Amino acid sequence: MRVFITGASGWIGSAVVPELIEAGHRVVGLARSDASAEALAAAGAEVRRGSLDDLGVLREAATDADGVIHLAFKHDIAFSGDFQGATDADRRAIDTFGDALAGSGKPFVIASGLLGLAPGRLATERDGQSPDPQAPAGGPGGRQDNARATLALASRDVRSSVVRLPPTVHGDGDNGFMAALIGIAREKGVAGYVGDGSNRWPAVHRSDAAHLFRLALENAEAGSTLHAAAEEGVPLRAVAEVFGRHLGVPTASVPPEEAAGHFAWLGGLVGIDGPSSSALTREALGWRPTGPGLLEDLDQGHYFA
Repeated sequence: MRVFITGASGWIGSAVVPELIEAGHRVVGLARSDASAEALAAAGAEVRRGSLDDLGVLREAATDADGVIHLAFKHDIAFSGDFQGATDADRRAIDTFGDALAGSGKPFVIASGLLGLAPGRLATERDGQSPDPQAPAGGPGGRQDNARATLALASRDVRSSVVRLPPTVHGDGDNGFMAALIGIAREKGVAGYVGDGSNRWPAVHRSDAAHLFRLALENAEAGSTLHAAAEEGVPLRAVAEVFGRHLGVPTASVPPEEAAGHFAWLGGLVGIDGPSSSALTREALGWRPTGPGLLEDLDQGHYFA
């Protein structure tokens, strides 16, 4: 297939591109900068210049492709306070792709999130299919609305699917939540966790996430929700203990009411208990993660170099 990818030079996209090329697909990647264009060309992909706001570019690229993988998200403005603006831009892109692909039967795969989907219990692929009337409007819940809009494209003859990603897609070079938490531990001189630290985050190695995106592109049924959870839930206290060993700092509990002050913008996330299953995904697509687990990956030391 000729596959158009947004976010193709990002943390996950830069693993999806070689995964697809090695499987025989041709990749066209969206690049908004010279550096991104150079990275894509070096990886063997064709470059389409533009940004997530260039809806005409997105429409044309999708029309020319045999399938679309949408990974881009405006994390820079989302985590600086304008999550609604990032979600709105994401929805405009999704709607544009949907219109371009309608009636084609072509695959359309997007990335979404797992954290907070079903706090305190094991979330499955069946969760989040309908809006939660108790959920506040806007904010992170907007990404779930966008995911549901993507799934609804199945009724317009688009083979749409959503890959829900854990809060940590880990590996050498990761600058996401794990790197941010390590930076906080360095700055504070303590590796903290909220309460007793028993709350759990699902996790997946970057290579396994990339493999799942390819499987979704090739084989997912229309309207499929998939979970990229290689590990159902890793206790945050265990994560903090690895931080402490490698940084040479103590571990300590942070009371929930002090989490925002200690963990800054991560304060509302680091205490969430969000274990997630991928049993239905494995059954449907034969996905078998092979990468190291989160604690093993952290212990390799590259996060602390």
